[in-house]
Amino acid sequence: MTSLLDWLLAFSPVLAVLVLMLRFRWGGAQAGVVGWGIALAVGALRFGAGPRVLGYAQVKGLLLTLFVIYIIWGALLFYRVTDEAGAVKAIGDGLPRLTPDRGMQALLLGWVFSTFLQGVGGFGVPVAVTAPLLVGLGFPPLAAVVIPSIGHPWAVTFGSLGSSFFALMAATGRSGEALAPWSAAFLGLACFGCGAGTLWAAGGKQTLRSGLGALFIIGVGMAVTQYLVVTNGLWSIGAMAAGLVGLVIGVAWVRWRAKRLGAIRQRGNGPPGEEGVLSTMSLGWALAPYAILIAIVLVAQLVSPVRDILRGVVLRIEFPRLVTSRGWTTPAEEGRTIEVFGHPGALLLYASLVTYAVFAWRDAYGSGALRRIGAGVVSRATRSSLGTAAMVGMAVTMEHAGMTHLLADGIARVAGPAFPLAAPFVGALGAFMTGSNTNSNVIFGDLQQSVAGLIGVSPLVILAAQTAGGAIGSAFAPAKVIVGCSTVDAEEGAALQSVMRYGLGIVSVLALTTGAVIYALRW
Repeated sequence: MTSLLDWLLAFSPVLAVLVLMLRFRWGGAQAGVVGWGIALAVGALRFGAGPRVLGYAQVKGLLLTLFVIYIIWGALLFYRVTDEAGAVKAIGDGLPRLTPDRGMQALLLGWVFSTFLQGVGGFGVPVAVTAPLLVGLGFPPLAAVVIPSIGHPWAVTFGSLGSSFFALMAATGRSGEALAPWSAAFLGLACFGCGAGTLWAAGGKQTLRSGLGALFIIGVGMAVTQYLVVTNGLWSIGAMAAGLVGLVIGVAWVRWRAKRLGAIRQRGNGPPGEEGVLSTMSLGWALAPYAILIAIVLVAQLVSPVRDILRGVVLRIEFPRLVTSRGWTTPAEEGRTIEVFGHPGALLLYASLVTYAVFAWRDAYGSGALRRIGAGVVSRATRSSLGTAAMVGMAVTMEHAGMTHLLADGIARVAGPAFPLAAPFVGALGAFMTGSNTNSNVIFGDLQQSVAGLIGVSPLVILAAQTAGGAIGSAFAPAKVIVGCSTVDAEEGAALQSVMRYGLGIVSVLALTTGAVIYALRW
């Protein structure tokens, strides 16, 4: 029988990170190292994780860290290449002339565009790419991180070409046809929550109220599109298709509103404080890097010969079956596979090189541009990489010691018949700990299904709550917040606190919805 002391000790690394980042405003690297150290000590001394278990866990964590920081360095390089050319400032000047409404700017970039980026790439790219654009529009750095962080996670399950959804299928043994309808329905609800959070983060209650029309129209378009796509078996492109439809509807809405209100675009509508210093680069050229990035990702993911070539070189390590002295077993498995030339970080690198070539041809770079780009990447990426390594090390250590599973199991036992209300929070816990909805579905998918069977409720609804909660929970995973803060000067602790507040609000709505659906099905 698991004791309360065991549960509290299992929670202690997470608690330490939360207290240090939220209360004392420590950075992710410092807090992560403390949490990592606590996890190692508690895992060894209380949960029976011996040197062999902990050693392999650290190697697996290193592999996952390499996977994540590949994206960090690629995203920072892409940002620095575009920023040095003046593209970010040009978008900051140009988009307000398309729509000076701050709420619509936040929706188009932080909700719709980041949804599309999640669909074709994911793994932290939506925030790392979008946050600098919002700063260019005049948003404060903290808001620039929070807006896309809370705007994109509804697309996580069917984003990244459906990796999280395939993980849910694998962990539970259920078919995609059975899982997709409820999963898409719950994520569709989360879509509106993410849009509302985006508007609120952009300007509070007034901005939310003024943006309700666009929120409803665009949200219906994206949620229905994803539902129709995935319930017809196209799980890999659900979020990407939703993002595309959202972009079309969003631009159409802006133009319709401009005509209806008789709006006149004026040159003075740029970000505050930038009047009279407008960029000479056209909006079309400024958006070219993002068109290049999208084109490269689409070709790499959807054109089979190219995809096969890019996936030809793979970094892969096989890990043996590991057992703690208390009997917790981690089955033999592959660690995180890194496709050296097909990884999202590699695609960002290709986009950076093409973008640099294009803007160099246009003489957009001044003397010493390469030096400034390199220095900017190294200075920011180093700190973010250290924080990511510490958080991942903590998460993997807890997973292999059985601490993460114990946390979820304790929640299930305490909740009992009210477990449906806890199901989304269990999913969010897994994603918070590992930084990945995919990992959350792997770790907790079968557990959620088992508990659903024990208490006699629909496992499909519970699994939908699991992956929806995990999707939202991934937004405020410390490792992802660090990635988001890496391209702008935002304080990691403040960003974590803000994103967590929005995220837990959306997860709470999902919890109430899960309870209501289970109750309705019983009748």
